[in-house]
Amino acid sequence: MNRNWMISQGRKRMAFVGVILFTLLFSLFTSCSVSYKFNGASIDYAKTKTIQIAEFPIRATYIWAPMGPMFNNELKSQFTDHTRLQLVKRNGDLKLEGEITRYDQRNKGVSSEGHSSMVELSMTVNVRFTNNAKHSDDFEQQFTANSSYESTQSLSAVQDELVEEMVKNICEQIFNAAVANW
Repeated sequence: MNRNWMISQGRKRMAFVGVILFTLLFSLFTSCSVSYKFNGASIDYAKTKTIQIAEFPIRATYIWAPMGPMFNNELKSQFTDHTRLQLVKRNGDLKLEGEITRYDQRNKGVSSEGHSSMVELSMTVNVRFTNNAKHSDDFEQQFTANSSYESTQSLSAVQDELVEEMVKNICEQIFNAAVANW
């Protein structure tokens, strides 16, 4: 009996120690958390705190009116959502300005009957970037994105979706060129 009682007490102690150890580890892991967020931006926030993004007017021959506000809003969102930069109206540490210079479509594919089967929609934006903390990073560059659709569809049926896709693509390209420094 004495031996069984000792074994029972030993098991209780081990269980008690296990509960204590589990509680300590659980407390340690829940109270201490390490957070790492990778967004591709390499910004020295000690020197660079603000960004000024001008409205990009449409200077293309063909104009679809919603494209301008769609582009301007997405570009601002790209920088405010993925960096700690504060958007300002003037005197920004970083400055983006430019214009939408091209928006057009062309036949991309031909069917076996000799008719157009695919149409490619294209958008180009000219960007001037100024880094007032480090002027060696300044640039002027054109960014282009393309999207295709079947010629059996009308442009008006697919335009919203395709332009949104191209706008996101171009804004990501601009973001990477301006602050990712890859």
